[in-house]
Amino acid sequence: MTTLITGAGLVGTSFAQHAIRRGERVVFLDPIPHIDYVASQLGTEDFVYENEDVRSLAGLVKIIKDHDVDSVLHTASVIGKKAANPIHFGYDLNIGGTMAVANAVRLTGVRRLVHISTFGAYDWRKIKTGPVIEDNHLGSGAPYSNSKVAQEKILEAYAINSGFELVMLRLANAFGVGHFWGGSGGGQKVQDLVRAGLTGEVAKIPEEQTMDFVYVYAKDVGHAIDLAMTQGTLSETIFNIGYEKVHSFEELVSGIKSFLPDLTLEIIPGKAPENRAIPLDCSRAKEILGWAPKYKFEDAIKDYAKDYRKRLSNNG
Repeated sequence: MTTLITGAGLVGTSFAQHAIRRGERVVFLDPIPHIDYVASQLGTEDFVYENEDVRSLAGLVKIIKDHDVDSVLHTASVIGKKAANPIHFGYDLNIGGTMAVANAVRLTGVRRLVHISTFGAYDWRKIKTGPVIEDNHLGSGAPYSNSKVAQEKILEAYAINSGFELVMLRLANAFGVGHFWGGSGGGQKVQDLVRAGLTGEVAKIPEEQTMDFVYVYAKDVGHAIDLAMTQGTLSETIFNIGYEKVHSFEELVSGIKSFLPDLTLEIIPGKAPENRAIPLDCSRAKEILGWAPKYKFEDAIKDYAKDYRKRLSNNG
């Protein structure tokens, strides 16, 4: 068994840890040199890193054939504001890359494609109460939101037309030890707070990042992807993945301070935060995938701090 992972970031490496433990081979595809990050996440485990662009259909097909790939995890996207800066780049990568992945899977006979989507795909202009189920309104009009909806619809059509198995996971804001090249402001915020608590630096947090939010720990994401990859035929293809409650910024900070009491922060004045203070309904994931968070929010923060402390010590 070999899985191709598009994008060498937090989500892909969180799954790779599970796959490698099962004896599966993993191949990362990313044109950015994040190989040191992958190695820091996977230790001395064996993996392959291919410097290739996800938009290259020829490159994808060659890698799939060369490594006898039978499943694909598609994570490669730019996130949040980065999808709009500029919008033509964001859409070229998010939609162009997804088209290339869909065609590569179709042409090579890959068995299953797991696609990483987001709770940002929902139309928060229309959703006023929760919990939010997978069949709710989609597309908020923001470039990132609409690009993720487009990805889902493209992949659904390809799967129906070509017959490969498709599973899509709509993640809450994932946090864990990452590099955040893709533009996750929420993930970067949590890491900046944890880093400040460990180093004694002052965490400088933009005001717009002080919103209430729905989170999920990266290690729980890795478990969800592993289930999505290994389960038999599923009766549903789209699953919310996250804590089924909203956490305020104050709860996040106090949770980190409970383990890192030296944390100090400064809020940088600016745009007011846009709160998405509506919890997700993850009952479908529980009932069909058999997934639920293994880490309580406070336990996830403690584990994160331990992992990041190790990273800082290793980097000397």
